[in-house]
Amino acid sequence: MDLVVDDLVIELGGRRIVDQVSLEVEPGRRLALLGPNGSGKSTLLRGLYRLHRPASGAVRVGGDDLWRLGARAAAQRIAVVAQESAAEHDLTAFQVAMLGRVPHQRGFGADSPADLAAAEAALDRVGALDLADRPFAVLSGGEKQRVLLARAITQDCPVLVLDEPTNHLDVTFQLELMQIVADLGLTTVAALHDLNLAAEYCDAVAVLQDGRLVATGDPGTVLTGDLIAEVFAVRADRIPHPATGRPHFALSPLKTPTTERNP
Repeated sequence: MDLVVDDLVIELGGRRIVDQVSLEVEPGRRLALLGPNGSGKSTLLRGLYRLHRPASGAVRVGGDDLWRLGARAAAQRIAVVAQESAAEHDLTAFQVAMLGRVPHQRGFGADSPADLAAAEAALDRVGALDLADRPFAVLSGGEKQRVLLARAITQDCPVLVLDEPTNHLDVTFQLELMQIVADLGLTTVAALHDLNLAAEYCDAVAVLQDGRLVATGDPGTVLTGDLIAEVFAVRADRIPHPATGRPHFALSPLKTPTTERNP
């Protein structure tokens, strides 16, 4: 199912945070949303999963305006792994994963065997099945991230939104998580800080600066040294990844710090 962002404007506290952004993600493709802190990445994503209502523009999933759908219908279209979770209470990891089934249940319906099996399979897929009976609140940041990804998988939506999903993760699980997301085959938008993860695991990138879209397209075309220097204020020496051949970036300061010496 495709995701279309059409001329989206989001204002918070009287200030325009997302300024006329238009994007299209084709079914099953993965888009990395890049930009420095304060560029509007998280705010844009919150417009996609109905946390911040746009001042103008539209978000369409499968041709339907997301903000015109009911809450349940919208939750059946888009699953999210956000930076912060409101599930910091007395639920176990398994119960948190089971929350992904709520949009598919009716009334006070009990969890079906299929619901339970879906949550168990999702926890197993992210390597968190051994955490199932532990309280979510006592898990480490990386363990929580695994469980929240399992919840999104359990939700069984065609579109997945990830807001800095590799935060709190060690290098091994950063790569593992991105591969899990790639293997899901969902239409995916992920806000990332790591240019190399974006170039390696995403089909396209969109670069934000001061709330505006400054570049979008294939990572190998968009992520040039000049663009990275302009947007991120760092030098990027681009080389082919020795294992995959995809673009890889060695980053360094634009200016080499000087050390003062006492005479």
